[in-house]
Amino acid sequence: MKIKHQLAIFNALTRLLVILVLWLMLPILVENVVYRHINNGLIEKKKKFIDHLNQQEINDFIENSDDSTETYSQFSTLHSEFLVLSRVPIKPHQKRTTFSNEYRIIEGEENEYRILQHHFSYQKEEYQLEIGSSLSEVKDLTFIIKLFIIVVLVVILLVTFLADTFYIEYLLKPFYKIIDTKIRRVNEPEFFDHTPINAKSRDFRELDLVLNQMMNRIAELFKKEKQFISNVSHELLTPIALLKNKLENLLQNDSLDDNAVDKIAGSLKTLDMLKKIINNLLLISRIENNQYEANENISFQEIINDLQEDLQDRIDDKGIVFVNKMEHDFAFRGNKTLIHILIYNLVTNAIKYNKPDGSIIVSDGFLQNQYFISITDLGIGLSESQIENIFNRFARVSSDQEGQGLGLAIAKSIAVFHHIEIKVNSLISEGTTFTLLFPETQNTIKS
Repeated sequence: MKIKHQLAIFNALTRLLVILVLWLMLPILVENVVYRHINNGLIEKKKKFIDHLNQQEINDFIENSDDSTETYSQFSTLHSEFLVLSRVPIKPHQKRTTFSNEYRIIEGEENEYRILQHHFSYQKEEYQLEIGSSLSEVKDLTFIIKLFIIVVLVVILLVTFLADTFYIEYLLKPFYKIIDTKIRRVNEPEFFDHTPINAKSRDFRELDLVLNQMMNRIAELFKKEKQFISNVSHELLTPIALLKNKLENLLQNDSLDDNAVDKIAGSLKTLDMLKKIINNLLLISRIENNQYEANENISFQEIINDLQEDLQDRIDDKGIVFVNKMEHDFAFRGNKTLIHILIYNLVTNAIKYNKPDGSIIVSDGFLQNQYFISITDLGIGLSESQIENIFNRFARVSSDQEGQGLGLAIAKSIAVFHHIEIKVNSLISEGTTFTLLFPETQNTIKS
């Protein structure tokens, strides 16, 4: 997941957490505000009632009472408010004024009220005054307020999420430009773009500067390595060629006995092996340093046919049946010489480790829109540990076979150079299959 999406999601989750906290606290906050407003209204009504109260009015209340409880009640027409005056003795340590929420049945209708209870004395008589205000409308209002606030918060969440996404996209634009122009598209230090990235953020400018400095150092190291390879080619291969020439001239001397001739021949064989090892190592180094062009049209059927013709003597000597099942004329651009070496090494490896009277099958096809070539032998097979190390330099499957253990290492380097994936499937004593999976961008068929 991209950084911008992670940041946008993180900010959205943070806001969502804030909304949840507000949603949990909202009822308490709204109730406190509403109850404070109602309480103030009830206190104001109580004050007006007490200020205008006299004994004559109290007597009128008691006389107009319909029962003997000495209680006078007064209701609003919509039952939104009520007032009750009663003669009730005041208990010790009792608060003079209290507030509570209670359900009351008034004229057969039950509603919840916010009730003020006030105890007072008037001319040595003790009274309790209750003034109630209905909470039904308040609850409806509270619900509307909470719903409105939550809708507003959700809208804010969505708007800020979109704003964050675009703003983060704007902030990270130099970062992705650095990745695209200076990292992803760069295969060689020589093609690195040192042009400074226009970024408002100091961090991205610093990143761009550090990348430029790093690539300058890498380019210098590549230059030194290529120079070293050139020097090795001259300093090692030239003396070997001279030494080989002298030994070959010695063989022309008729005064040498058979023992001396055998030793000189052994030395020549050792020099040939040393020269081959150096050339292979230089080949790997050049491939890994991208010193080859990859702009040739390659025909795999032509390569397979040429290899079968060139290696037919070795195939016949071991009694192996070579089966060519290539069916597709696949178009691929790369280095024809290197691809030839890649497939040659895999085929010779299949010949070398095959069983007498065995077979080699070369086939191709498409796997999930990805072209592949497989080379299968019925040889000795490989264990899991051997498969893990088979592409390492100087790794050999069997010490009984000749070779320096560089063939598959070269094949791996060529595959990486062409962005080809090599897969190995093998069973001990049953055989091995090497599969070359070519990049999807190259998947075009000629015919």
